[in-house]
Amino acid sequence: MLKKHNQLFLTIMLLVDIGVVVLSWVLAYNIRFEWDLPTPKGVPPFSDYLSFIPFLVIIWGLCMHWGGIYSPMRSDSRFNEYFRIFKATLTAIMITMAAAFFYREYSYSRVAMGFFWMLSLSGLIISHVMVRTVLRAFRRRGYNLRYVIIVGAGELAQSLAETFSRHPESGMVVTGMLSDNPEDVGKVYHGYQVVGTIDQLKQKIDSHKLDQIFIALPHGSYDRLEHVLEQLDDEVVDIKLAPDITQFIRLNSSVEDFDGFPILSLSESPMYGWNVVLKSAFDYTFAPLSILFWSPVMLLVAIAIKLESKGPLFYTQERMSFGGEMFKIYKFRTMRVDAEKETGAVWANSDDDRRTRVGCFLRKTSLDELPQLFNVLVGNMSLVGPRPERPVFVENFRKSVPKYMLRHKMKAGITGWAQVNGFRGNTSLEKRVEYDLYYIENWSLLFDLKILWLTIWKGFVNKHAY
Repeated sequence: MLKKHNQLFLTIMLLVDIGVVVLSWVLAYNIRFEWDLPTPKGVPPFSDYLSFIPFLVIIWGLCMHWGGIYSPMRSDSRFNEYFRIFKATLTAIMITMAAAFFYREYSYSRVAMGFFWMLSLSGLIISHVMVRTVLRAFRRRGYNLRYVIIVGAGELAQSLAETFSRHPESGMVVTGMLSDNPEDVGKVYHGYQVVGTIDQLKQKIDSHKLDQIFIALPHGSYDRLEHVLEQLDDEVVDIKLAPDITQFIRLNSSVEDFDGFPILSLSESPMYGWNVVLKSAFDYTFAPLSILFWSPVMLLVAIAIKLESKGPLFYTQERMSFGGEMFKIYKFRTMRVDAEKETGAVWANSDDDRRTRVGCFLRKTSLDELPQLFNVLVGNMSLVGPRPERPVFVENFRKSVPKYMLRHKMKAGITGWAQVNGFRGNTSLEKRVEYDLYYIENWSLLFDLKILWLTIWKGFVNKHAY
């Protein structure tokens, strides 16, 4: 019944969203042609715009459906939902403009198209905000709820219970937990009581009118899984399995469907699909602006280096980036030309006599890193990401520092989450990896902007920069 109601609800939402799109199209026409804006080609008849509405309904309806904005929202964040709306509307407006271009019988205003996209985007977000608000109100009154029970009472089941307790807005009501150990009955974990044993599962389904079963058994109890499933053979409840694989997960785990075969990804980069486009657009937009802004400083630095010592202005060095690829990093030269002739590849230290006087200042202020903006411009690096390391050091660190190589799931950056938190230079590698992996797991453009702001605010001068 809940599934049927859910389908009805999603159908109503689709119709409401189509109404928003149609209304946005009408408003865009009015804003463009009836608000005293310049109209060099005159005001077209409204009937020409009305005739395009059937195409809009088909294009936008399909893009919104394929864009996943009608997938279940119970366990989804608002940001993810709104971002899906943004991607779906961006795809739809591009297809709409292409369709309008090939529709040779009439030329539609590009300004009106721009108004239409902005109105539809904001209108759809507002409508979905209202839907979430209404759903929360209904759920607080006992409507649109799903009653679930957790099979298991170990660490995995307790973590799942904690997740449910953090998200009451999901409408998932946990009626209790079932343990494999009779002695656990009566115990309470994160507000949820162990109401019985696994052998009592069928009895609990009948007495609690459950909608879903969440099986969260520990890895060592998977022999009990068959027994649990046998009890559910003739039940109509939804069955969810939470596998105990936390010890195997590395980074950005997810479940994929390969022609009906579930594949669990234990470690993957967040840089795929639209994420690649957004990250690249961010870098290619701000890198040229940053080069223009810092060009006077870079010119003064270049003059200072040349006045102090002979030798090249820039220093290039091989570093490792995304996917283990090698590239040449650019820096202002801060040491003698033959700095590594006797020492080989070593980290700089606070009293390193290989530095020049200008180089000492550049390193303390991180101004020697400015040429890496050109690395970003050519695509070797990103503005924000884990700092790249030399291959000779990587080979040592990958053997001694757990999960070190996972840093290369993201393109190397000029600045990063570890750097703005003080972990740069000769500091704890373990903490640096911890902060780098946190950045990769939680990446977003807003996170990048936050790191850039913190870099400007406190990241240039650091006691570990030498």
